[in-house]
Amino acid sequence: MQSIHAIRAGKDDEMRKGFTRQPKDDQPATQVKNYITPGGLERLKQEHHFLLIKERPAVAEVVAWAAGNGDRSENADYQYGKRRLRQIDGRIRFLSKRIEAAEVVDPEAPRSRMAAERAFFGATVRYANAAGAERVVCIVGTDEVDLNRNHVSWVSPLGRALMKSAAGDSVVLHAPGGTENLTVLEVFYERISVETFREPPGSESSPGTPLPPPS
Repeated sequence: MQSIHAIRAGKDDEMRKGFTRQPKDDQPATQVKNYITPGGLERLKQEHHFLLIKERPAVAEVVAWAAGNGDRSENADYQYGKRRLRQIDGRIRFLSKRIEAAEVVDPEAPRSRMAAERAFFGATVRYANAAGAERVVCIVGTDEVDLNRNHVSWVSPLGRALMKSAAGDSVVLHAPGGTENLTVLEVFYERISVETFREPPGSESSPGTPLPPPS
């Protein structure tokens, strides 16, 4: 059995980076309606399934092994494993609440002409700033934010500024660094691709094992 103490100290940080949105301390999991795209909900389910079916049992097995290696109060492997179990259990509870509260909005679903011309949740928007620089963003849920893919939250300053806008509208972005005038150039709806969940580096369960589909 591999000793947890032998794993490099940065493992906790790597695990957290591999997960989706992390709740802050004492932060309710359902502050507002959890609007989410089909792909975003699938990702949450994949992570929940991984933690519940693979990672937690693997860590629990190591904890059980470490418990038999002498005084638990001085057993670094045991203490580390128990801490990891608490982290995993907290994340599982958070994901369960997010999945339960999810309200799925499919960007590809049929909508009226008026609704299709304005930016709502799930819209893809092309806009330009005052200098003429253009950018295309997708308005998604808080659990789906991915700046590398230009996926912004519908409750972010940019998401709020673009909400309900149509091509030709001028909107004002109120950001921490100040205000900025934007011109909406195009609004359309198409499938929003969300990166599938990947087992984070340093996970205790065996890497490379394909997950069965979540129920």
